Formats: sequence, C-alpha cells, structure tokens
Amino acid sequence: MTKTNEPSFRDSVDLMFSRAVRLIDLPAGLEQKIRVCNATYTVRFGVRLRGQIHTFTGYRAVHSEHMEPVKGGIRFAPSVNQDEVEALAALMTFKCALVETPFGGSKGGLSIDPRDWDEHELEQITRRFAYELAKRDLIHPSQNVPAPDMGTGEREMAWIADQYARMNTTDINSRACVTGKPLNAGGIAGRVEATGRGVQYALQEFFRHPEDVKKAGLEGTLDGKVIIVQGLGNVGYHAAKFLSEEDGAKITAIIERDGALVNKDGLNIDGVRDWIAQHGGVKGCPDGTYVEDGSALLEEPCDVLIPAALEGVINLENAERVKAKLIIEAANGPITAGADEILNKRGTVIIPDLYANAGGVTVSYFEWVKNLSHIRFGRMEKRQEEAQHMMLVTELERLSADKGLGWELSENFKKKYLEGAGELQLVRSGLDDTMRTSYQDMREVWHSNDKVENLRIAAYLVSIGRVAASYRAKGL
Repeated sequence: MTKTNEPSFRDSVDLMFSRAVRLIDLPAGLEQKIRVCNATYTVRFGVRLRGQIHTFTGYRAVHSEHMEPVKGGIRFAPSVNQDEVEALAALMTFKCALVETPFGGSKGGLSIDPRDWDEHELEQITRRFAYELAKRDLIHPSQNVPAPDMGTGEREMAWIADQYARMNTTDINSRACVTGKPLNAGGIAGRVEATGRGVQYALQEFFRHPEDVKKAGLEGTLDGKVIIVQGLGNVGYHAAKFLSEEDGAKITAIIERDGALVNKDGLNIDGVRDWIAQHGGVKGCPDGTYVEDGSALLEEPCDVLIPAALEGVINLENAERVKAKLIIEAANGPITAGADEILNKRGTVIIPDLYANAGGVTVSYFEWVKNLSHIRFGRMEKRQEEAQHMMLVTELERLSADKGLGWELSENFKKKYLEGAGELQLVRSGLDDTMRTSYQDMREVWHSNDKVENLRIAAYLVSIGRVAASYRAKGL
C-alpha cells in the first residue's frame, strides 16, 4: 500500500475483518451475512431557523440484528457520511459481541457542526432528527437504542428521550429508548466517564500479564509510564485523569486541534482541560510547552500512545515514524488497516478499539437495564450491606475489649468497609469485570494459536465466533 491508496475507514474495517475471518471455518454465506451492513436509512429533513428552512442530512445504519435491540451512538459532525456510519455500525457489532452485551450493532450521524448553532436551534434540529428516526422504529427501547458519540452528549440524549416519550405517551419503558442521559432524566452514575474509565481498566488488565507486557518491550506496572494522549475530549480526558491520578502514569503530551502541550514531568489534566474549555485550544496554556505541529507528537517516543479523537490519525504516511511501544485505541479506527500492518510487523502492540473503548457501550447496557427495571442499582441492598458490615466490626471490637487485646480498627478502614456499594461503585465494578474478562478471552486466542498475530485479530475472532453462533441459533 502507498499513501495514494490509503484505505478508507470503511475499507479498513473490512480489511481487518477479512484478516481475521480467514482463520475461521465459516460457510461463505454466513461469512457474508456477518460482513455486510443490513440496512442504512438516510433522512433529509427541514427545520425553520433564522427566518428560513435549512435542510439537514442524517443517517442510521443497522449492521447486524443477530441480537436486538441494536446499539450505537449518534454523532454530530460535518464529516458524517454513509460509509463512516456503516463502518462504525460494524465496529459496534463486534464490540458488543466481544464484551458480551446483548445488542446488535448500529450507528447514527447527522452532518452538522454543532458549533454553528445556538442551543435552542440545536434542540430543534435534534428533536426533528429523533422524530424522523423514531417514527421508523430506528429509535426504540426494544429495537434500536442510540447513545452519545462525537459532538453529542447528555443534553442531546435527553432531548431525544423526551421526543420519543412525546411520540409514545403510553410506553412505560420510553426512557430505555436511548442511553447516555443525564442522571435526572433516567441516566446512570458513571456513564460520562465510562469510555475513559474502560481505557484505564483495559490498560490495568494488560499490565497484569507480564508475558503481554514483555511483548510490548515494557516491564512493571503503569506506575511511571510515559503516556501521550491525542484528543482531550470526554474519552481522552477521563482516561488521562484516571491513569495519572490513580495509576501513577505521566501524561507528558496532549495533542489537540490547535497543536500540542508538552511537559516531561507530567501535565495537570484538569488544568489543561479547564484551559481548553476557556480558550478553545491548548495554545498559551501555562502547564506545558506549546508545540504548533501537534501531529508530530504522535511520533515521539513513549511507553503508551492513546489516540482518543478521530479515525485514521495513524496512517501510511506516519506509521513508520510512530515510536510508541504500546498503542491503545481509545477512539474508533484511529489506525488505518495499512498502518496496522506496518506497526504489527515492527512489533508494536496494539490494544484494539473494539475492546479498548467498549466501556461506553458496557455502561450503556447497565443504563438500559436500569431503565427497564425502573430502579437504580444499589437501592435495595446498600443499607443491608452496611448493617451486616457494622455487625462484624462491632463484634470484632467487642471481642478485643473482652479479651483485653487493646486493638482498634482504624477509622479510615471502618469508613470504607462500612459503606455499602451504591450505583457508581456497582457500575465501576461491572465495567472492571467486563474489561478483565474480555481481555482474557482475547489473549487466550492470541496465545493459543500461532496464526493469530495480534490482539486485534484475536478480538475479531472472538466477536465473529459469537455473532456466528447467534445466527446459527436463529436457524441461519
């Protein structure tokens, strides 16, 4: 491959699928069924804004209905197109299968720059888009459940949920039509941080396996590891924050749209994010040295590189110069198929996107279950747990007093031990378990078959196998 024939994002997904599926003995018809996107709906709708009618183009792709509902985010960006949405829907199919959430894959998008519109205008546009999708059951608690993606967040999901409820006034499960909602609108604790938290848990699990760490030319734990983050949006911010504050990693560079910020001693993640929020970029931020050519930092030596923004940032043009020992794909498709081949030949270990950023859909699954059960997690058991723990602490301290041992449990221990698990703790526990289990499923395939060259192929093999089993169970 050369730069002139760099595969598109959709082609990259298809190429990576092909590399994996050749290692499975699947009937040709079933392979094709899993490969293709089942349906894509394109909508063009008008909204009267600023004294005239503006026409917008949106998409909703359904890649696989081996399980329903299908699941996938809605992104608002000028670059949104049918190929991109269909590629992302395919990734969602394999992602959901890998982390064992009971969904098929879907994705949506609206070709729009949210920054061009005021909030009330954006609400009108979002509600009309939701209306167009919902009336065709492309938003529905049991058929198609969107979530936030690039350019959207809690606010947009609340508008979509409310629009669906207005159209389905007797649907008791209407809140389950979309995930990623604010807490006061049926959301779940830990959803905003979920994808970034999942990246952290994925890296923690990787570093629990010395054999895998050695393959990346690394050793030890995350403590002290040098990390470069590309994109300090929701995912990049939370991943960088948790890794630096909880695991002792050093975030030495942050790459943004207007350049990069570098500090070899480690950047203050909250400080940088606050600066970006106020000034729109990293230029002038006092926490580090500004570098105008931010993309050059992708090629700087580091232990871990976290591309957390757009697809295709590591491609045939720069792959040979990327020096990171370990790359974890926090974004969807940040490494093209051509670059992936180059990096794998050089021995760079890549933790693939369909695993690494699955924290979002995992916690979305928890939110969907919460909406269907109509009760928050922890409400029934938290105080009962606290009461049982208190019984044990009280009895231990009584025995100490009776026997004259003179020891007491520390106040810090008692405070932590006596606190029952609330929704946030349970969500984090469920996400941690999901990321651990899914990684172990991947590495078992990776290490048990000499033909499986890397974690990406292993991830696809696990996913394709599960999707195929679902189709077979349906009689296909």
